[in-house]
Amino acid sequence: MTERIFGIHHVTAITGDGQKNIDFYCGVLGLRLVKVTVNFDDPQSYHLYYGDELGAPGSIMTFFVWPGAHRGRQGTSQVTATAFSIPMPSFGFWRKRLADAGCNPSALATRIGSSVVEFNDPDGIRLELIARDAGDPRIPWAGGPIPEDRSIRGFFGVTLSEDGYEHTARMLSDLMGFVKVGEEGHRFRFIGSGAGGEVVDVLCTPGGVSGSLGAGVVHHVAFRAENDESQRRWREILAKAGRNVTPVIDRTYFHSIYFREPGGVLFEIATDNPGFTVDEPASSLGTSLKLPLQFEKDRTAIKSMLPQLRLPGGATE
Repeated sequence: MTERIFGIHHVTAITGDGQKNIDFYCGVLGLRLVKVTVNFDDPQSYHLYYGDELGAPGSIMTFFVWPGAHRGRQGTSQVTATAFSIPMPSFGFWRKRLADAGCNPSALATRIGSSVVEFNDPDGIRLELIARDAGDPRIPWAGGPIPEDRSIRGFFGVTLSEDGYEHTARMLSDLMGFVKVGEEGHRFRFIGSGAGGEVVDVLCTPGGVSGSLGAGVVHHVAFRAENDESQRRWREILAKAGRNVTPVIDRTYFHSIYFREPGGVLFEIATDNPGFTVDEPASSLGTSLKLPLQFEKDRTAIKSMLPQLRLPGGATE
């Protein structure tokens, strides 16, 4: 294996209410809104990005905003849980904060040696807080409402729900370079080669209901490629292995290729660069609507179709 997957780049999900989404991910979880843009494939809808101070790969949770969308069904062939990394001593703080916000957090439990609390976001997306055994050296955003010593560090990992196990496991280990490090019941844990956000759990649920798209489900998970050349080699590797891979797509803040793993979950490989400061300075990330160049000529029409949002700090879009 000459190429490396450095962990998760971002996770993209679907929300039916952009304002509730902002209020929860910024106000309750304390993430920074780093980009307000549109879905490049559907510019009549918002695409919101949250993360650490600069939206570093491994910290980015993104949402397609589909106002009034029907509720999707969580099930097989989907990412059914997204886990954030927090400091070990902060579980009491987070369980109280989540309970006060009406999130009904679970009791503290242990899973494959890691402490975990489960809860749902306002759309019903399953989220988890997990403490890394060795701690997490990543620096959280210091400008949010959460004390720095309790703040989210970025992703811990994701859970893939699958009808079967072997084909997905083989792709993760033999093709993508993940290493199996443990199992518990029907859950199998794999770790990539990054310094955070590198865990993929495969949860085998034979006979489970198939997932469907809609509000409250994850659309896809993206993994990190260091640069364009690494991504190009990944595309060659995947095509040679029989995967149907898209051409490279310019997403302004990163470049992307997409494919489905054997169990049907949509995977992306995204480049670390150029990042979210390509079209606005770090100090004002996420404070105004940014459009890709091809849509700038239609800004007035696009804004007229988008619902107004109240952004952190009191600005509106």
